[in-house]
Amino acid sequence: MASVLVPVLYVVIVFGSLLVFSWFYRRRNANKVYESYFPPHRERDVYVTLLQKSNPPVPETLLKAALVRRAMTDVTRILRLREDKPALQNLLQKGSVGDDLWNSLLAAEKELEAEILEVAAEANSFVEGWGSVIFQTATEMLHNEKMRNLYEHIPAARAEAERKYGRTSKSAAFSVAVPSIAASPAPPETPTDGERSASPTSPRTPSKSLSSKKGKKRK
Repeated sequence: MASVLVPVLYVVIVFGSLLVFSWFYRRRNANKVYESYFPPHRERDVYVTLLQKSNPPVPETLLKAALVRRAMTDVTRILRLREDKPALQNLLQKGSVGDDLWNSLLAAEKELEAEILEVAAEANSFVEGWGSVIFQTATEMLHNEKMRNLYEHIPAARAEAERKYGRTSKSAAFSVAVPSIAASPAPPETPTDGERSASPTSPRTPSKSLSSKKGKKRK
């Protein structure tokens, strides 16, 4: 009887200790404050500050613009989470990063989900149905902003390339190529069929007057 109770008691002690340890571990992680994965959301703070101003009240157009700017920041964070999560999960499985960074990303993901719902509700409070398209509008504005930034940095990039690799101007090359084309002799024109028939050196048959003279001499 004692030989049966010893292994049973051993199993109970082991599983009980594991359950107690997991309970304390989950409780400690729930109360632990992780470092924020993203910087402070300044656009959200600006919108809330404008919304709370009542003397004088903020115009509705300015509130809408602040809300769109807030949605643009949310879109950038969504895109970053989509890029970082698979890579971070892979590094976590390999043991290259700790659990704190992974838990920080999960906390940022939950916070972003609540932020998206709040922005959609705020948009619907201005115009009914705007909450379903505000993030699409924010995405298009982000693309336009990136294209404008690229266009504005073209002169600086061109100057940097000319400084690094030397000046290669297309206008100078074109000015050199134009005189060479103008100085080259024109190709000879190909005579037309009418010109060939009227030419004295044409290899065609002789005219009717010559044939008539030859006929008189033979007679």
